[in-house]
Amino acid sequence: MCLGVPAQVVDIHDSARATVSIDGVSRMISTELLIGDDIEVGSWVLVHVGFALSTINEQEALTTLEQIKRLGGNTFEEEVESFSSSEIN
Repeated sequence: MCLGVPAQVVDIHDSARATVSIDGVSRMISTELLIGDDIEVGSWVLVHVGFALSTINEQEALTTLEQIKRLGGNTFEEEVESFSSSEIN
């Protein structure tokens, strides 16, 4: 389905890359679209195809993750699988 999914920043490599985690799966993403935003370890971002699209607050992140899980079927698991297999280098 390829949704934008909330992920929490666990490491910042430079101004263009960070490692984020969702449901125990970590991967490096591009933060180039957020240059100028204050991103720090612990921040939440909305990730789509390896890019952080925007920063979001924790409550919005948790609510969105819960809504994705409620979509039924394997939607959440498929998103986590897609998330884990498309790392930016």
